[in-house]
Amino acid sequence: MQRDVAVLGAGIVGLGAALKIQEKGRSVALVDRRAAGEGTSFGNAGIIERASIFPYAFPRKLSDLIKYGLNNTPEAYYHLSYLPKIAPWLARYWWNSSPAGHLAAMRASLPLIERCLSEHEPLIEASGSEALIRRTGWIKMFRGEAKYRAAMEDAKRLTPFGLSFEFLNAAGLREREPHIKETAFGAIHFKDPACVSDPGALSRAYLHLLESRGGSFLAGDARSLQQDGEGWTIKTESGVLHARNVVVALGPWSDIVFKPLGYDLPLAVKRGYHLHYRPEGNAVLNHTLLDADNGYVLAPMARGIRLTTGAEFADRDAPPSPVQIQRTEPRARALFPLGEAVDAHPWMGSRPCTPDMLPIVGEAPRHKGLWFDFGHAHHGLTLSAVTGRLLAEMIAGETPFTNPEPYRAGRFH
Repeated sequence: MQRDVAVLGAGIVGLGAALKIQEKGRSVALVDRRAAGEGTSFGNAGIIERASIFPYAFPRKLSDLIKYGLNNTPEAYYHLSYLPKIAPWLARYWWNSSPAGHLAAMRASLPLIERCLSEHEPLIEASGSEALIRRTGWIKMFRGEAKYRAAMEDAKRLTPFGLSFEFLNAAGLREREPHIKETAFGAIHFKDPACVSDPGALSRAYLHLLESRGGSFLAGDARSLQQDGEGWTIKTESGVLHARNVVVALGPWSDIVFKPLGYDLPLAVKRGYHLHYRPEGNAVLNHTLLDADNGYVLAPMARGIRLTTGAEFADRDAPPSPVQIQRTEPRARALFPLGEAVDAHPWMGSRPCTPDMLPIVGEAPRHKGLWFDFGHAHHGLTLSAVTGRLLAEMIAGETPFTNPEPYRAGRFH
């Protein structure tokens, strides 16, 4: 089998890359051991986060560091045994989260965030996925005045970027979400992001679009990748695949390819969990809702109300430890009338993160025809189509829409 490009990883990032490369007239095969969208892409909060201008920084206030260090907050949790392994990465993350570092990350990510939704739009339309999209934005809720006032000032920093948001008092939030049971001091409604009611279904729709345009999905193991003359080979269940270019889009598993090839890239994971619940009675949640005081999200999904957790710092392959679900479920039930759980067990996924809060996108420094597209952290769904476009333009030899320098793999050395 011969293809112009093989994309390793059938998550939403790999699908975005495959579709955008295909649009450049290249033949594309998608390779994964699992079905499309069954990994990390299955379990996110379902937001194409157009309003996320400022990346998620590591806390730098001493009071915050002490709070998280005690390891009893609902929004963050760490495995004590994992700290020695991740400590150097956390130190780099902390360093890059300085005011200057955070501003640099914001400026570098801005061209991607500004185009994140517009690059998804044609794929949503062509794949017939419009029914999965809710163009209602999302809401961030606060119970106390101090946090709300601080968040208002943060939101005002979005004004120069042309984003739309609305400050809500308790009555305004109640009007949008009449079934919440607690009284908020205030809330912020971010209106530009789009929400996806079934991220897994969106991934499957993107795969069907890829196949309808002549692409193929092959079951195979990325660890079989070998350089072969001018190109690359991958073993699949359908035979050996040959491709001149190969894209590594394996998210938190990307190290199984880049490490054997001699690349030392600072990729870590923030694990997260979700669980679906039936709403009680006729209760309806109209918007994706972030409880800013407790660090969890409730999202209306096709399967039910999805409770998603914050960040768990643990080894990617360690057994699940859904402590955050246990901590947040009582709080979520106090906020919204959740009924019985739909899932037998919490789902767990791993977000692939870099210490400078930017994805790794571009050609590998020492291997011709090897391309990287991973490290999207909390924004895999958000950035998948736009980093796919950037990669496709580079593979096609075109002038990319933005300078790819901030995302190159060699920036860490």
